[in-house]
Amino acid sequence: MRHARAIGVAGFVALVAGAVAFAQSTVEPLEETPPVEVVSLDASALAALKQTRAGDPENGATLAGTCAACHGLDGNPPEGMPYPRIAGQSERYISQQLALFKSGERNTGMAAVMIPFAAPLSPQDMRDLGAFFATKQAGAGIADDTVVEGGAYAGMKFYEIGQQLYRAGDAARGIPACMACHGPSGQGNPGPAYPAVAGQEASYVDRRLQEYRSGETSLGDRHLFDIMAEVAAPLTDQEIQALASYLQGLHQRPDAATLAAIEAAGPVAAPAPAPAPAAPAAEPVDTTTEPAADAVDAQG
Repeated sequence: MRHARAIGVAGFVALVAGAVAFAQSTVEPLEETPPVEVVSLDASALAALKQTRAGDPENGATLAGTCAACHGLDGNPPEGMPYPRIAGQSERYISQQLALFKSGERNTGMAAVMIPFAAPLSPQDMRDLGAFFATKQAGAGIADDTVVEGGAYAGMKFYEIGQQLYRAGDAARGIPACMACHGPSGQGNPGPAYPAVAGQEASYVDRRLQEYRSGETSLGDRHLFDIMAEVAAPLTDQEIQALASYLQGLHQRPDAATLAAIEAAGPVAAPAPAPAPAAPAAEPVDTTTEPAADAVDAQG
């Protein structure tokens, strides 16, 4: 009896061991996990520009046709349009902005319009476009010289408010002179990629300064944005509009040689008036003595 019990226990143990072995040999599919996302250590949109060569303006000219509808064939938009003047901007500034558009980092306001246009461009294309527009001469518009009637700036011409801020800032409110970064004639600084602002469309400048004043941006790297945000924060609407007007009319003064040549040429003679048109030939006079019809009727 004791022997039979031992055999039964041994059989039970063998059965359990077999079940465990079968369970271990059965493969249960694991739940599928999403692939690991690999992120570059330098995820900046500007990183790829470091792998490019200097821009080729000739190739940039072949790419610039797409830009013409808004910015003009030479980077000077049609008068009164709310698009920036990009003629004369530095290659570095233009290529950086295109990279930010393509990445979607710069996507607020009207900047979002640029995203689909920048999407197909390679980093080298961006530099080539920048090189092309850098060779173009920026135009300028007209500043508003209406006299201000009331408020702190009463008696000044409207653009003079902007001129004062651009040249001297406002130390009492901590506003630096704009020309410290953008240059006395508004030509910008290609080193830190501060843009040229001379001749810029007033509506564009107005909108950008309001965006800076709001302090809100989609940019990942806020360094340069925050510089402008701090400058724009104390500005009133009137001051923003006056700065925009002043910049629209700002242009580089001709050099001394050019001014001397203009003076030597003297005033441009007014064109001679066109000769008066010849008088039409007189119609032949009827010399017959027959009275007119109404005279005959009157005579009865």
